[in-house]
This record gives sequence, C-alpha cells and structure tokens, in this order.
Amino acid sequence: MSSLQPFEIENHVSFVQQGDVTVAVLHSDAGRVRVALQGAQVLDWLPTGETTSVIWVSDAAVYQTGKGVRGGVPVCWPWFGAGETGKPAHGFVRTKLWSVEASGISDAGVWLRLVTQDDDASRALWNQAFKLSLTVTLGASLGIALTTNNTGDSDFVISEALHTYFAIGDVDRVQVTGLDGVHYLDKVLDMTEHTQTGDVAIVGEVDRVYVNTTSETAIVDATLGRDIIISKTNSRATVVWNPGSEKEKGFADMNTGDYRKMLCVESGTAGGDVVRVAAGASHTLSVDYAVRRG
Repeated sequence: MSSLQPFEIENHVSFVQQGDVTVAVLHSDAGRVRVALQGAQVLDWLPTGETTSVIWVSDAAVYQTGKGVRGGVPVCWPWFGAGETGKPAHGFVRTKLWSVEASGISDAGVWLRLVTQDDDASRALWNQAFKLSLTVTLGASLGIALTTNNTGDSDFVISEALHTYFAIGDVDRVQVTGLDGVHYLDKVLDMTEHTQTGDVAIVGEVDRVYVNTTSETAIVDATLGRDIIISKTNSRATVVWNPGSEKEKGFADMNTGDYRKMLCVESGTAGGDVVRVAAGASHTLSVDYAVRRG
C-alpha cells in the first residue's frame, strides 16, 4: 500500500506524479487545488466557474527534486529575501520534501496538512529545532495557514512569506487596491522609503515591501473581469513584485512575456519586521484568497 493511500479521500483528495514531484489534488464542488509535496507549494487553484487558474505557474517551470517550481505559492521560511552568504534566498523549506500529516473534510471545505521539521541538513543552515506545518483548505475561498512550532528550548526569530504568484490577464490592466497611504521600501530604488498614493499600478519592474499594514488587498483585473481578494492574519508586510520585461530574461524558467500574465502579492513578515517564537510556542501566518466578479 502506498504511504499516501491513508490520506486519499474518494472524489476529494488524490495524489499524482508530475516529473520528479508528487502532487496532491484536492477536489470539491468549490473547485480544484494542486499542492506539491516538495516545498508544500500550492501550484494551482481553479474555483468552480473560473476558466483560468487564480494561481500562476510558468509553462517553462521544471518539476525536479531540489528545485522550486516557478510560480504557485512558494513558502519562504525561516527568512525572507537574501540569506547570509552561502545560504539560499528565501530560506530552505521551499525545496524540502514535506510529509502528509492529515487530510479531511470540514465545514470550511476539503483540507490537507503537510509538515516538515528540523534535520541535519536544516540545522547546518539554521541551528534550531522546529516543526512547520502548512494547511491548505479548499472551500468557497482558498485558505493557507503556515504554522511554526518551536520545539527547542530557546526562543528563535523568523521572517516568512507566502510568495503567491497570481494569474492575471495583462499586467498593464491590473491595479492593487488597499495600500493607499502605506509606506513601502522600494527594492528597485535601493530600498529607499516611499508612501503609496492611490492604487498600485505595475510599470516596469516592481519590487516593493509595504510595511506596517494588515490591510485586505485586491488585484483588480480588467482583462479577466475579476478581483482577487487577499486577506491575511499575523502579517504586517505585503510585498508586490513583478520582474518586468528585462529582469524576466534572467529567469530560465520563465518564457518571454510571462511577466505580463503574473503578479506576486505576498503576505508575510519582511522589511525589518520579524516574529519571535518562544520555546514551546507557535505562530501561524494565514491567508485567504477569494474571487469576486462584477
């Protein structure tokens, strides 16, 4: 019997292989979600009634052991951004193989929980004891909850993000609402500080960390005629990123023009915001994504 068989639920949870990567598929009347066990990376969310996935993955993405998939919802943990010299950007769990801990059906929808914990490889990069879980819930909206458990005997500090790539119709015809008046650090302009005026438009390369904001945001997509509503808990930073045409050329796993069809709006702790997790305690970063038409 496959080790994953106990977590299968007829017509609701199954597992398939894509390249080297095992993928969990969640189904319900509300739609479909695909989650890679490597990195606990959500790859796809197609709500019922939508013809285009809300989550974007590049057609040039590779599904290989130890390599992240370009797109989806990479998990950045226990640091966000560039690591110390010789350490991977955005932490080490996004290319780590996670285990399935549980699956089920609740009032909220069909759900799956993946887990990973410290081992020799992780301690060589970050010498802390932890258990990390990611719970994906497919209901009327898509919920993702990332829970950090400190299983050691001393406090530790993390930064983190759910680095979500959203599928859009045309980058020139989207705006991000909910950030008017919020201060941000502009990574394109050497991390200088600015204040957002009005909605966020995407012109050229955009890489901004909006700080001290817990606000709900929305991607207003005129081409696809839908708004993607992004709500978050235990996050005081929102990152908006699009590589633009020039920086896109540096990514082998993006096709020419892919930047026009994706936009990252990331929820987490960044820009100097960190979370201290006490020994024996836990912390949960959660997001909820919904689609609104009209």
